Amino acid sequence: MITQEEFDNKASVESEFEEYVDELADAVAPEIEIDSVPDDFGELYRVWNGSHLLGTFYQNLEGKWVTQPCNSDKRHCCDTSALAQLLIIAVNGLLVADVAA
Repeated sequence: MITQEEFDNKASVESEFEEYVDELADAVAPEIEIDSVPDDFGELYRVWNGSHLLGTFYQNLEGKWVTQPCNSDKRHCCDTSALAQLLIIAVNGLLVADVAA
């Protein structure tokens, strides 16, 4: 048999958990913009969060998309431009999970 105190504690914990989930659901995705500038070898695409440059990417001669996040010295190759953009956003820690299911 559960005591009234245990019942109250359980209800309090559940309430706090629901508030936490509600806060996660209210998380707003960053405002990401992509633009491009001409380069000697083609278009250089830039990924922005507001006025903050997150990184750049371009398509190499083999058809791969090469990323250069601003906070990393590593260059990564991706099969699609969408993956290149996602990688730059992820490296900058700006992915927001969709928890409002």
